[in-house]
Amino acid sequence: MLKLFRFLKRYRLFVALVLVFVFLQTLADLYLPTLMADIVDKGVSQGDKSYIWKIGGFMLLVAAGGGICSIAASYFSAKAASGFGKLVRTSVFSQVENYSLQEFDKLGTASLITRTTNDITQVQQVLIMILRMMVMAPMMCIGGIIMAVSKDAKLSLVLVVVLPVLAGAIFAVVRKATPLFKAMQKNAR
Repeated sequence: MLKLFRFLKRYRLFVALVLVFVFLQTLADLYLPTLMADIVDKGVSQGDKSYIWKIGGFMLLVAAGGGICSIAASYFSAKAASGFGKLVRTSVFSQVENYSLQEFDKLGTASLITRTTNDITQVQQVLIMILRMMVMAPMMCIGGIIMAVSKDAKLSLVLVVVLPVLAGAIFAVVRKATPLFKAMQKNAR
């Protein structure tokens, strides 16, 4: 997969835009609970309806901005992934054009078609996931920890216990799922 990233060089601008929009979406997602806490602490507890309406309206703007950033990030990640797929397919096709008849017979036409369609599509989907989810997860984690520590440092010590347990659970799931995914890919051919 790492060797394939050279095909992304043409789409650096799209990748950079995805990173910017994912970052802005993460900021919006992390800011919404703080606004909700302000509504409860200052608006509801003091019975200040105008404050509730003001902050509620601001929450809607922040949520709309986060939604727009999410749509933009999805759009640019799809553009980068589709361009990436196009370049990979072109490269594979150029390589296949140089095969001899014996190599065609050995590999089989069906296998070559599967490799140029399904396999490259799978790589495209992984690229979209990397650009969207795998980039957002660390940003959300770091931002969440910063928010938790800034709100209540003592209470955020719970994260010291929870994060290793969560990391262990994720590692166990990935460890179990990877061989199953490989077996599924092998059976698909």
